[in-house]
Amino acid sequence: MKIARFSHDDAISYGIIDGSDIVVLAGDPMFTGYETTGARVPLADVALLAPVIPRSKVVCVGKNYHDHAAEMGGVAPEEPLLFLKPNTAVIGPNDAIVRPALSEQTEYEGELVVVIGKIAKNVKAENALDYVLGYTIGNDVTARDLQRKDGQWARAKGFDTFCPLGPVIETDFDPASATIETRVNGDVRQQAPLTDMIHSVAAIIEYASAVFTLLPGDVIMTGTPAGVGAFGAGDVVEVEISGLGILRNVARDAARAS
Repeated sequence: MKIARFSHDDAISYGIIDGSDIVVLAGDPMFTGYETTGARVPLADVALLAPVIPRSKVVCVGKNYHDHAAEMGGVAPEEPLLFLKPNTAVIGPNDAIVRPALSEQTEYEGELVVVIGKIAKNVKAENALDYVLGYTIGNDVTARDLQRKDGQWARAKGFDTFCPLGPVIETDFDPASATIETRVNGDVRQQAPLTDMIHSVAAIIEYASAVFTLLPGDVIMTGTPAGVGAFGAGDVVEVEISGLGILRNVARDAARAS
C-alpha cells in the first residue's frame, strides 16, 4: 500500500494511491487508521508533499556501506554510527534543495528511509519490524566542506531543505529485493543493492531505540552507498529505489550577501 501526503484545493490531506487516483483518508493514518472520506482525486491533480513530517527527529546512520566508508577515508564502524537531523530540514518531492551561502560543496547522499509507526523503546531486532509503518526514499544532503571544518555533523547536515523525503510511504516493501540509484541530471552517480548495508533495518532500530525513544512519525535514514558527490544550482537530483519510486529535487542557491 502506498500512502501519500498531498496538497489539493489549498488543503493538505493523506491518501492511498490506487492506480491513477488517490483515495482520500479521513486523517493521518499513523494516528487515525485507514478510514476513507469516500472521495477520490486524480493523482495528476495533486502535489505530493513529504509523506511524513517527523514529530521529533530524523535519525541517520553514517558509513553503513563498506564502499562509502572507504571513499570517506576510513573503515566502517562496528556499531551503527548515529546522528540527527532537525525536522525543519525535511522537504518533499520537487521542492528545491537550497545550497546555503555558507557552503561551497553541497553533496547528495541517496538513502532508504524507515518510517516508525508506533512508540519504540529498547526494541529487539527480532521484533523491530513490527514498529515500522513503511519505507520511503531520502537524500541526506550534506555541506561537505562544513563537515570537514566542524569535525562534527550537526551544522553540515542540518540546514533547511537538507532532508528531502518521498514520494510516498510503501507499507509492503522488502529491502532485500531492492536496489538504490542516485542520478544528477540523468547521470548515474550511486548504485547498489540495499543488501550491501552493513547494519540491517532491524539491527538499526534495536540500536537506536536503546538510545532514545522512537516516536510515531520519526524516520531513520539508513546510510548511503559509494558515489557521493557535489551538485550545483539548477542540477536535478533523483534518488530511485525499486518498489518505492523516484524522489526528485532541483537545487538552487540561497541569496548571497553583497
